[in-house]
Amino acid sequence: MIIKTDTLGNTLKKHPELKTTFINRGFKGFDNNMVFMQISQLSLDSLLKNKGINVDSFVDLLNSQIEEDTVDVTLMDNKETGSIRIIGLLPCPVRIPLLERFTTLSNLDDINHNLKAASEGLDWLKEEVEIAKTEEDLADVYVSAGFDLFFEDNLMKKFKDQKVFEDYFTDIPFNSDFENETISLKDPSKDYSMIATVPAVFLINTQILGDRPMPKTWKDLLNPIYENLISLPVSDFDLFNAILIHLYKEFGLDAIKQLGKSLVKSMHPAEMVKSEKRNRVKPAISIMPYFFTKMALPGSVMQAVWPEDGAIVSPIFMLTKRSKKKELLEIANLFTSFETGEILSHKGLFPSIHKDVDNNLEGKTFKWVGWDYINNNDIGSILKLCMDTFEGAMK
Repeated sequence: MIIKTDTLGNTLKKHPELKTTFINRGFKGFDNNMVFMQISQLSLDSLLKNKGINVDSFVDLLNSQIEEDTVDVTLMDNKETGSIRIIGLLPCPVRIPLLERFTTLSNLDDINHNLKAASEGLDWLKEEVEIAKTEEDLADVYVSAGFDLFFEDNLMKKFKDQKVFEDYFTDIPFNSDFENETISLKDPSKDYSMIATVPAVFLINTQILGDRPMPKTWKDLLNPIYENLISLPVSDFDLFNAILIHLYKEFGLDAIKQLGKSLVKSMHPAEMVKSEKRNRVKPAISIMPYFFTKMALPGSVMQAVWPEDGAIVSPIFMLTKRSKKKELLEIANLFTSFETGEILSHKGLFPSIHKDVDNNLEGKTFKWVGWDYINNNDIGSILKLCMDTFEGAMK
C-alpha cells in the first residue's frame, strides 16, 4: 500500500505501472534522467502539494490503480462466454469495487461481461447498438451514462419505443435527493432504470478570477465577462451533452453560443484541478464532475462551487431486457442494491438513487432536463444543433 510519505522513486520502483498515472495528470521530467533524479527523492506529500493536488485523494487514486492487479483476472478481463451478456461503462474511481461485487452472484459462470472504464468512451458501444436490428442483437444488460446513447432515435430509443427494456423496480421509491417537488428521475414509461448520477459543478481559480464576481448559477456563466475564461469537459461526452441540452432547454441557443465564446480550453477534469500550477492559458472557471473537485488542495486558490440552481446531472442508467426478467433479476438487484449505492456515492461521489443511501449533500440540489422534455423532443437533433452552434462560436 502506498502512503504519502513514500518517495516518488520508491513508489515507481515498486509499481512502475503507475508512471502513466503520473504523466496523465501533468507530471513531467520522467524521461529526463537529471530531472527525475531530483524529483524522485521527494515524498509524494511534497510533490503533490507543490502541484496543488489533494494528497489524500491522489494517494487513494494510486492505491486504486494497484488494486486492479489484485482483482481476480476473471473479473478484470472481458469474459466472452456465458448466456447472459452485460456491457457498458463503469465510473473509473469505483470500477474495481463494483466488479468485485460480481463475486456475490450465484450465476457468475453464466455471465458474459464487458464493463470498461468510463475513460474509454462510448463509441464502441454506440457502434454496436447502431447496427442492431432486433432485440436479439442487443446485450441483456447495459450500464452507462450517455444522453446520446439512450435517447437518440438511431440508438437505444428505437428499442425503448419497442418496449424491449423494463425497469424492474418501479414501485421502489428513489432517494429523496432525486424524487421531490423539484425533480423526478424515475422513468414514467417504466423502461429505464437508474443507479446513480454524475453531477457537474464549478471549480474556480480565484486568483485568475480576480475582481470578477464568483459565478453561483448556470446563468451566471453566460455573462460575457467570462469569455475565454471557462474550461468545459468536452472530452467527457456524457456530461458535456447533459450540460448542452440543459442550457439549451433553459436559456436557448444564445446560451450555447456564449458558452462556445467562453471556452478557454478543453481539459480532462484532472488537468483542471492542477491548472493553477501549469504554465499555459488558464481557466478561471472549470466545469467538471463533482468527483474531481475533491482532488483540489484545501486552502489553495481553487474553490469548488455547487451551483445554487442545482448541479446538472448525467444519470448512470441500467437497461434490462423485459423478456429475461427471471434470469436478470439477481444482476439488477446487485446494481441497484444499497451496497452498490454506497460504493458509488461514498467512494466515487456519484450520488446514488437508492432511498437509504446518505449522499451527504444536504442543502444541495440537482438539475435534470426532465422526462417530458426527453420524450417530446428529438434529442439527437437538439444535441447536433447545440454542438454545431458551440463549435461555430469557438471559431
